Amino acid sequence: MAFGWIDEQAELRRRAGLVRTLRPRPAESPLLDLASNDYLGLARHPEVTEGAAAAARTWGGGATGSRLVTGTTELHGELERELADFCGVEAALVFSSGYAANLAAVTALAPHGSLIVSDAGNHASLIDGCRLARGTTQVVAHADPDAVRKALGTHDGPAVAVSDTVFSVDGDAAPLAALAAACRAHGAGLVVDDAHGLGVLGDGGRGAPYAVGLAGAEDVVVTVTLSKSLGSQGGAVLGPARVIDHLVNAARTFIFDTGLAPAAAGAALAALRLLRREPERAARARAVADELYARLTAAGLEAVRPDAAVVSVRAPSPEKAVRWAADCRSAGLAVGCFRPPSVPDGVSRLRLTARADLSGAELERAVRVIDETRP
Repeated sequence: MAFGWIDEQAELRRRAGLVRTLRPRPAESPLLDLASNDYLGLARHPEVTEGAAAAARTWGGGATGSRLVTGTTELHGELERELADFCGVEAALVFSSGYAANLAAVTALAPHGSLIVSDAGNHASLIDGCRLARGTTQVVAHADPDAVRKALGTHDGPAVAVSDTVFSVDGDAAPLAALAAACRAHGAGLVVDDAHGLGVLGDGGRGAPYAVGLAGAEDVVVTVTLSKSLGSQGGAVLGPARVIDHLVNAARTFIFDTGLAPAAAGAALAALRLLRREPERAARARAVADELYARLTAAGLEAVRPDAAVVSVRAPSPEKAVRWAADCRSAGLAVGCFRPPSVPDGVSRLRLTARADLSGAELERAVRVIDETRP
């Protein structure tokens, strides 16, 4: 029977407690949200939603084509210029998603004969980029610059190291300065995904590379998403102008994909301008994360110290993690639930988002619910 193997896979997932289901949320939810990636609380900000609406009224509901045909509007160019200026780089290129941006950066910068050195904790989009690239990939230990240096030393041709700046599971930061030094010792490039750093780390939220002095470096390429701190949708690659020009001509997820919808570009641009005016939002997100971690550990929960705005709490098993998250929801709290294969170490977790707009009372309530429902 066609696709008969699907039933076997479904049963294996059920036994392992790894079944995933869609849960549509209403426009207005009574739940306290610690599950989304809306780090700065901008997704529903009036300026951001009006930015989306105004762009849709002006440019229409869709981009109408690929960026190289009809899918580039003046708004896209404006967003790219302001993103580049904000993050301290020469140029930027906007994609329909952060996933597409990562696929583009890795595949276009790792041609045949090159070596890709990939952190074991990288996001799935970077991993898929490595799989699709024509170069050879070597996976190294998590957050280990010496391992990167050693791997690069085995290769004589073009090479690039690939890493998240802030890892999405535990919220720990990569040692960017040491990674850059390892790459430079071997003439390799560095590609970093700053999805969880933009808007949270660096001066006024300019990102992790900016925070460590790598912004604008000729050997560093940064990918970002517009769907987290900027409360919109889409992604971008930031870096030297010659790299961006290369992506326009070589990145398949740019050439063959419909451009980002104008509404998303308008929302992201409005959020970026708001962040420029209110840079304290970045510091607030970090402060909330630190406070959340302190409250969780004080309650005796096993939490991971955050380097940005993600706080994770270990769970005993996939099944108990699912039950824990469900019990939190029943008590009025939405939390993320990460299980294999989404976690590289196989340890299931609750994943919490420390949003800049959370109050002390909300944090107290969240920790109380998590503590009272723990397995």
